[in-house]
Amino acid sequence: MNQEVKDHIKNSLIKGVRLDGRGPQDLREISIELDVVTTAEGSARVKFGDAEVLAGVKMSVESPFPDTPEDGVLMVNAELLPLSNPDFETGPPGIDSIETSRVIDRGIRESGCVDTKKLCLVKGEKVWFMAVDVHPINYDGNLIDMGGLAAMAALKSANFPSIDKDHNVDYHEKTKKKLDISGLPIPITVCKIGDVLIVDPTDEEENAIDARLTVTSLDKDKLCSLQKGGAKPLSIEEIAEMVELALKKADEVRKKLSEVLK
Repeated sequence: MNQEVKDHIKNSLIKGVRLDGRGPQDLREISIELDVVTTAEGSARVKFGDAEVLAGVKMSVESPFPDTPEDGVLMVNAELLPLSNPDFETGPPGIDSIETSRVIDRGIRESGCVDTKKLCLVKGEKVWFMAVDVHPINYDGNLIDMGGLAAMAALKSANFPSIDKDHNVDYHEKTKKKLDISGLPIPITVCKIGDVLIVDPTDEEENAIDARLTVTSLDKDKLCSLQKGGAKPLSIEEIAEMVELALKKADEVRKKLSEVLK
């Protein structure tokens, strides 16, 4: 992005207007659909405006990690597909893909919303492995927030596949058993451009940010994780302001998801 565009974004924000007409603290219109991929145990499509992300959950029976023999496994993977943005390339995961995966994964994991001990089938031998794949279909910024929301929607919609007495999985037969999930961890990324804080940045706005803070929280303002990004530092006062804004916006998004899950 050239400096003229960055200056235009900053000057517009000083006047309280963004390039797409939103105010600094306005989210784009959010759309959530469940069960959009029939071959997955759970799936969701999330849209923020024209930006679109798919998330799918695959369940398998695997051996547990040696240091946690009584715990199942939940892992998030984000793949930035070239079809969603010409800047994305095929090949091994890049830094953006790795960061997106880890921030979403940590927010869900640290929330404790999934009790991994309940995913144990035979201690030290067999546990459920939950793989959550996040794929942008049309990228226009804010992938961590969209991906985190899609991941939680997909997990909430998931049904366990059938297994026999030897714990062999039959993917052609889904049960009515759902994941036991307590709480809805929601990530919100607050970005600082100049002296203005914004949420739900577009692709253009992300290229102009000075610093960002992703805050994952549960209801009742319970913090789960924080992730700082961007080149410039943040003061304690700025972090406090960003966290407060993130908690407020997380409640809006959580309410939207709760309505879809009813």
